[in-house]
Amino acid sequence: MDFNLSVGAFAQNENIEPLNQGLVYDILILGGGPAGLTAAVYCMRKGMKTAIVIRDLGGQVAETVGIENYLGYRYITGTELVDKFREQVQEFSIGFEEGPSVTAVKPGDVKEVRLDDGRVLKAKALIVTTGKASRKLNVPGEEELIGHGVAYCAICDAPLYAGKKTIVVGGGNSGLEAAIDLAKVSTHVTLVQSREYLKADRVLIDKLNEFTNVDIIYEHKIVEIKGKDTVEEVIVRDRKSGDTRTVAAEGIFVEIGLLPNTGFAEGVLELNEAGEIVIDCACRTSQAGIFAAGDVTSVPYKQIIIAAGEGATAALSACDYVMKH
Repeated sequence: MDFNLSVGAFAQNENIEPLNQGLVYDILILGGGPAGLTAAVYCMRKGMKTAIVIRDLGGQVAETVGIENYLGYRYITGTELVDKFREQVQEFSIGFEEGPSVTAVKPGDVKEVRLDDGRVLKAKALIVTTGKASRKLNVPGEEELIGHGVAYCAICDAPLYAGKKTIVVGGGNSGLEAAIDLAKVSTHVTLVQSREYLKADRVLIDKLNEFTNVDIIYEHKIVEIKGKDTVEEVIVRDRKSGDTRTVAAEGIFVEIGLLPNTGFAEGVLELNEAGEIVIDCACRTSQAGIFAAGDVTSVPYKQIIIAAGEGATAALSACDYVMKH
């Protein structure tokens, strides 16, 4: 299914209303990944006047090749799962807009959210589900082949590369964990590290060394990803000599870190050292009436099903807050 068509269908549905600056919503949701869309369903089922601001519908899920660990589906693509979420959300009346980014949040009895186009939205409660963005390589071929061999989540996609040659970029814990997962199913794994040593914990390095189908290329960087319909080969460059060489691969996993989308929350909400929003078991943040869920928070294990569950928790907490204030 064409993901762009899904977005259009969402915006054109008769239940979708334009955002209203003159209205104080009961609950305003920031972000449209699994946490945000789940929260929207729960809020609307509670009868709350709800709006949702989405920069990219589906978030990281839309970039996932296939999903085999979301209950109810033995296998489903990321875009198909997002479309299922969309179909359920649009059964209810909701204020919706896709595209704008949040630049500032102001707490208070009535919370204010400023968008990058200058508009200000108001609500009694906020649910922040803005997620994280994978650090990207920013090399030719990367954007074009996302979801077609370029991946950012080995936990999600490693089983899809059984019997294939793969590349992992990154020598930290996430990179080695990805390489270990892939080594179990791939015919060969090439780990590319920009430094002359691995940054990962010794226990992971020792575990990776147990595999005979893994090579490590030190002091190299990816300069191009090639392929017609899927990844076919990757060009790497020696950081010292400048020489390049080609590595054949059917998949490349970029594991160089994630950045939480919390720039607008700095100085407003408590963040941890990783820049994630600190929440309690009810998804409450450090500001009354502002809740958060999903990958943007301090909750461990960034998984689709966990984000959806946290979205439900945040919604129920926000609804309870609105009814009591």
